[in-house]
Amino acid sequence: MVALWLLAALLLAVALRAPLGLAMLATGALGYAHFSSAEALAAHLATAWPARFMSHDLAMVPLFVLMGHLATRGGMSAALFAACRAWIGHWRGGLAMAAVGGCALFGAISGSSVATASTMARVALPEMRRHGYGAGLACGTLAAGGTLGILIPPSVVLILYALLTEQNIVTLFLAALLPGLLAVAGFVLAIAVTVRIWPDAAPRHPPCPSADRWRSLRAICPAAGIFALVLGGLYGGLFTPAEAACLGVVLTALAGFRSGELGWAGLRDSLLDTAATSAMIFVILFGADIVNVMLALSQLPQALAGWAGAAGLPPMAVLGLVLLAYLAAGCVLDSLSLVLLTVPVVVPMLMTLDFGLSPDQQGLWLGVLMLMAVELGMITPPVGLNLFVIAATAPEVPAPVIFRGTLPFLAVELLRLLLLLALPGLSTLPLGGPG
Repeated sequence: MVALWLLAALLLAVALRAPLGLAMLATGALGYAHFSSAEALAAHLATAWPARFMSHDLAMVPLFVLMGHLATRGGMSAALFAACRAWIGHWRGGLAMAAVGGCALFGAISGSSVATASTMARVALPEMRRHGYGAGLACGTLAAGGTLGILIPPSVVLILYALLTEQNIVTLFLAALLPGLLAVAGFVLAIAVTVRIWPDAAPRHPPCPSADRWRSLRAICPAAGIFALVLGGLYGGLFTPAEAACLGVVLTALAGFRSGELGWAGLRDSLLDTAATSAMIFVILFGADIVNVMLALSQLPQALAGWAGAAGLPPMAVLGLVLLAYLAAGCVLDSLSLVLLTVPVVVPMLMTLDFGLSPDQQGLWLGVLMLMAVELGMITPPVGLNLFVIAATAPEVPAPVIFRGTLPFLAVELLRLLLLLALPGLSTLPLGGPG
């Protein structure tokens, strides 16, 4: 009960706009002192801080964040969208499909949902509106496409989930890759169906000349090369995740300088933004560590698992309730804060349930499911976070129009979530399937 009251106080502090990291640190410290002693808390804090932040794995977080900022200021988003538009833009709904492709490719570099949505909206939305696309389809596509930044590797949220749950980062990237590609295919299918039902939402236009198509491919060679080297080196065992992040930062900066889009001022701003973002992440991560220890001392996750067993709920029902809670919370919290806030409570409880998987497989599967539920929440009206990002970019579009535009993508995301629930092997293939 004490742990539950502390968690309620933590949620209240977050609702009152207290900094999440400090709220978690204060709550975890109070609980630690209560369940152990103030002296034990002081001894733990003296060793936990350097132990956490001297971690070699944690070094990749600011590096991937910096890579995303450099890609944003280096003009990669415009080049990626232009290439997709040149090759499929003449299809009915092709510009919207090109925006999804651009979001997927840019999300693989930036690793952030909000950054992907806001950056691609500035690039793709004016182009779609200029070609007569309906405001609902255009805004809905970009809101949904932005969520791809969470799941398609390398994702900062995936890295932090792996660190909190002691999963192998490369294996988790592999586990998220197929569900991420399914999201891209599902969004393209949603656009294709939408424009067949409402042809006026996406008028046709002439194809690009062949010379422009090949020129667009040359323009994205740096981004494609960076993506191939970073992920190929990771999956092939050539680099550790931190080494791959270093390589990505250097190549992204060189590509930005070579294109002329990234100057010294842009580099300085990228470094400052990375420092601010990384400091925020590290404080939240340390607060999550303290909350995690407090929960272990309180035995709350085990008590919740025991309650679920005593209630006679099957494991899938418990997981369904958790995913519904993630869906609701994803409407009001960004993906990073939500994962760091909830994983210390939720994952230990769910890991005690029997889903017919090995512990390693279950950890991968739960992580991908949670992030998919967060994705769904970020585009769920009326308070999905990505909807506000798009509304800020297109203030002339009424909010109900944006909400209606996301409905086909919500349906596809829900189907994908149900598919992964039914077929865990889609995310456990790196460990040999469902077990």
